[in-house]
Amino acid sequence: MTTPRVFVIRHGETEWSLNGRHTGTTELPLTANGEKRVRATGKALVGNDRLIVPKNLAHIYVSPRRRAQRTLELLSLGCPDPMPWKTKRGDEDADVRTNAKVEVTEDVREWDYGDYEGLTSAVIRQKRKEKGLNEDWDIWRDGCEGGESPEDITRRLDRVIADIRTRFHGPAIGKPRKEAGPCDVLIVAHGHILRAFAARWIGKSISDNPSLILEAGGVGTLSYEHHDIKEPAILLGGAFMVDVVENAEDQKKTG
Repeated sequence: MTTPRVFVIRHGETEWSLNGRHTGTTELPLTANGEKRVRATGKALVGNDRLIVPKNLAHIYVSPRRRAQRTLELLSLGCPDPMPWKTKRGDEDADVRTNAKVEVTEDVREWDYGDYEGLTSAVIRQKRKEKGLNEDWDIWRDGCEGGESPEDITRRLDRVIADIRTRFHGPAIGKPRKEAGPCDVLIVAHGHILRAFAARWIGKSISDNPSLILEAGGVGTLSYEHHDIKEPAILLGGAFMVDVVENAEDQKKTG
């Protein structure tokens, strides 16, 4: 039976992600190493015998920030249409491998850091101390001065989750794969917002500080237990390599 998945991918390395500066609205390119590593991730994890199977993707959400959009391009998923920010398909999508539509949405943009944009956590805590604010700053609990609160983040992420479950996962979960059709979803976005997304996926308050790590260019998987949409879960480790072996054996038998 089909158990749909959500794959979350953080954009590749930038200069600010390297030195710990909070990057929300600022547009920064990926570093050369960041681009190289994302390409390698695409080759390793995207394919009919890989973790992310393009033909099983129903929809792709991507942040408006250019670093996330470039990351999506470098994964070479084989989308049928030009990326929404392009007028024609790029060389990275020469072979159509998925019918998934790409949606650029503000709901998965990075946390608006407001007054803390471009600052490291250490600098933020020092500035708060100078203002007489609680210097034991925790973004999950306190949010950002001049920016977004945990409640703001929760509202927009809950919209995305409801959309995924209503449009893509609900109609497919528990059905045979051929009957379910493409139902997996991909989100390409940012570190804080995707960690918050994982917490909200399983119904946890982000103010409790989800102790999750998602490195630049990192990939995470969310799904459900017992083929039940009422039992969302974080998939710690998949058995997709087992599928590779089984598919190869089936091809030998039928070849």
